[in-house]
Amino acid sequence: MAGGSPNFGARRNGARPELVVIHYTAMSSVGAARDRLCDPAAEVSAHWLIGADGVTEPLVDEGLRAWHAGAGSWAGQPDVNSRSIGIELDNRGHEPFPEPQMHSLEVLLAQILDRWSIPPEGVIGHSDMAPDRKYDPGPKFDWCRLARQGLSIWPEPLVAIPADQARFRHLLTMIGYPDCADIPRLAAFRMRFRPCHAGPLDARDMALACDLAARFGQDGAQWRAD
Repeated sequence: MAGGSPNFGARRNGARPELVVIHYTAMSSVGAARDRLCDPAAEVSAHWLIGADGVTEPLVDEGLRAWHAGAGSWAGQPDVNSRSIGIELDNRGHEPFPEPQMHSLEVLLAQILDRWSIPPEGVIGHSDMAPDRKYDPGPKFDWCRLARQGLSIWPEPLVAIPADQARFRHLLTMIGYPDCADIPRLAAFRMRFRPCHAGPLDARDMALACDLAARFGQDGAQWRAD
């Protein structure tokens, strides 16, 4: 695949893609985003850029390390750039993602997951891996739509579980969220699974996190019986 950005390097320590990180560009146009992602002085890039019209552009070869994730971690592992493929969506962050763009994302995601044997739980948002500093792809992004096609995950909790901050913190760590303050972690979790919901930790948050922890093959099911 020919790439259009000079901002890349080799994946470190023999890492291979096991995550896909979804971003929004937060810029005025896809052209402005392309210019920045291809500017050596900016020192940022992504493997793919998808315009609002659905046009999909390769910027960095998937086998190489693009500079899209920055500081953060997932599942206890830092250097997400070496372990991931980054997809930038032309969106300023406060508007719905158009149908042509979502369709193109679904086609691309299916190809990437198949190409690299990445499971649906490996598709995350930038805010998931860096909840104390990133917001994208934001509350307007339709994660449930991706999950219906097996391109991401969505919780289906069976029962409500009393709010317990220590347990919730443990469950989010089991899911993969990095260790940071409770407030940004809860905000990132809700932005993905309960968009626009506010207020203190509640039983619904607990049930969603419990179901996801169980889906990740962890022992989150233990909380169901409490």
